[in-house]
Amino acid sequence: MQNRIKKFVESGQLGPFTNGYWGSPAYKLPPEANLMAVTHYLEALDFQKDIVKVHTIFGGKNPHPNWLVGGVPCAININDTGAVGAINMERLNLVKSIIDRSREFIEKVYIPDLLAIASFYKGWLYGGGLSSKNVLSYGDIPNKANDYSAPNLLFPRGAIINGDLSHVHEIDLRNPEEIQEFVTHSWYKYPDESKGLHPWDGVTEPNYHPEGPNFKGTRTKIESLDESAKYSWIKAPRWKGNAMEVGCLSRMLLGYVQPQQFPFIKETIDSVLHKLDVPVTALFSTLGRTAARGIETLYCAKLQTEQFDKLMANLKAGDTATANIEKWEPSKWPKEAKGVGFTEAPRGALGHWVKIKDTKIENYQCVVPTTWNGSPRDPKGQIGAFEAALMDTPLAKADQPLEILRTLHSFDPCLACSTHVMSPEGQELSKVTVR
Repeated sequence: MQNRIKKFVESGQLGPFTNGYWGSPAYKLPPEANLMAVTHYLEALDFQKDIVKVHTIFGGKNPHPNWLVGGVPCAININDTGAVGAINMERLNLVKSIIDRSREFIEKVYIPDLLAIASFYKGWLYGGGLSSKNVLSYGDIPNKANDYSAPNLLFPRGAIINGDLSHVHEIDLRNPEEIQEFVTHSWYKYPDESKGLHPWDGVTEPNYHPEGPNFKGTRTKIESLDESAKYSWIKAPRWKGNAMEVGCLSRMLLGYVQPQQFPFIKETIDSVLHKLDVPVTALFSTLGRTAARGIETLYCAKLQTEQFDKLMANLKAGDTATANIEKWEPSKWPKEAKGVGFTEAPRGALGHWVKIKDTKIENYQCVVPTTWNGSPRDPKGQIGAFEAALMDTPLAKADQPLEILRTLHSFDPCLACSTHVMSPEGQELSKVTVR
């Protein structure tokens, strides 16, 4: 592997190693640990090609599987040996083997690597930001079909406010008083920018005017933004007026404080804290956020095994249905409706809100995880999770801000998801006519 990496670097095609802050004293790992981590990283990339086959088998393809409203497109026929697209016993055995190998890789490679690397950084507990104060999760994966109540969800739902771990607040995605988006410091326009809008009533009207007394540069070449004015293409979502952090750390914290419903999460976190010899407050850091992703991966591997076993039990009982088609008939759909679809994506809470009028979409708004975490200031001056996590972070070398990258990477940000597509001058990009 050492020779492979040396050849790779000497080729000049550095890929993920481009623009690294080499020589920074913020790097703590010895060469042996670096080689181990890179080796297992490349192994994981190779193994990923097998993992995505689960998507392909159940969803028809990867990426962007052909999921259906109410289920999946591929029929199950256990005894079939030749039908294209059918899921037979050979396909199910392949899924089982991938799940088993994934769990083995996580338990024997990912988690040990995480503990080894964390041991070199356990004294660097910066980057917590909002995680010690306000976290949010919509919850996900109902244990029993069609029951999305919090006690039935395998991913925790709720909110923690002002660091009070003794109380988990219930959330209602349909309540216009709970989730609201503000644009006071965003390059969008509202009728009244002192007020927030629930996504059902959301407005996405671009208003790109970089300005402010501390702004430097031009519209197309920004040198310095003024945070007292508009400075972001991301809106500022708030839950009951509070800036929130979402993501794996939020979910694991909410699971940790609800041990009766999520004993595995509580036990695993306590085990990691014990092995690293750090207090529970260490979770509120860049290290904690990174560790939470590994802990959640281990939890998901456990859920995969359990869910596959439930699938096989259903098949043995003669239940081979792969979709609920009760609501497929358009003539039975209401002419006016509104709804919200939600999930806990890898990056955090993801919600899509839609209003239907005269059988057509009247308004459609989505609030994605990076909108929550990457939000700018709101009318009260509250900063989002990214900004909060960077406050008071010491830099070993100001011209090599490795610590800033490390903290932002712990969120796995996706700015492309959280912004909107527009032309330079605001012209209409496309128009779709449905007949």
